[in-house]
Amino acid sequence: MKLRSLLFVPADRPDRFDKAIATGADAIILDLEDSVMPDRKAAAREAVVAFLARPRTTPVMVFVRVNPLDSPHISADLALLASARPDGIMLPKAEGACSVDELCARLPDAPPILPIATEMPAAIFQLGTYGQVTARLAGLTWGAEDLPAAIGAATSRDANGLLLPAYEMARNLTLFAAHAAQVAAIDTVYPDIANTAGFTAYVERAARDGFTGMLAIHPSQVAIINAGFTPSAEAIAHARAVIAAFAANPGKGAMMLDGKMIDAPHLKQAQALMARADPAERA
Repeated sequence: MKLRSLLFVPADRPDRFDKAIATGADAIILDLEDSVMPDRKAAAREAVVAFLARPRTTPVMVFVRVNPLDSPHISADLALLASARPDGIMLPKAEGACSVDELCARLPDAPPILPIATEMPAAIFQLGTYGQVTARLAGLTWGAEDLPAAIGAATSRDANGLLLPAYEMARNLTLFAAHAAQVAAIDTVYPDIANTAGFTAYVERAARDGFTGMLAIHPSQVAIINAGFTPSAEAIAHARAVIAAFAANPGKGAMMLDGKMIDAPHLKQAQALMARADPAERA
């Protein structure tokens, strides 16, 4: 399951569904939660059912973001998902493995789940539990907007748009939790849509830090995300050279390559990078 770019689409805007599919995103997220007002949720569910009933003509995955498990809207959301089968479910306000277990108990045979893992204060202390439900997960992501609201903070970012320390910590813990559970690590949205340079730097930082994909809130962000999380030709060439060096020297734990020392962690990094490359590049 390749998940570089995941584009949100309000579920009550079916006129945008096909446009979202055409952006090149690896997945679209039909949102029944924050972007849909309560009096529009029934219409949004109907639009999702109609869309999922159509024959698939592209490999783009379709997730549905349901309402939180304690929401009055969740029962209707789950009734929808019992018959209409998306490729995955995004679960907001998740609080660790217990939330995943509860969703699966209420929706037997649920598709893979993508929890938003940091939206509530208690959720921070449950990040290490997702390894218990790895088989149920499509990945792990986090949010920087609901958490400050939950604790009465004014914002999660400073005047330059950079994350404040508490929310940087939430991001980092989610990154490690995802890798500990051996699932995709998906960075959160970048809200300043017009700031292309800032967004490009944000994507580059996420890929550098070990995230494997990112959420998008506007179609213009998709191409930048895909480029940022697709290994470059130079990176692939270096990874091949590292792998070839170890293959040519079986049993050797460390060696020189291009004047620099490489050892087992470099081999692991090279193998992970090649796993993210397009199939044609792996040949």
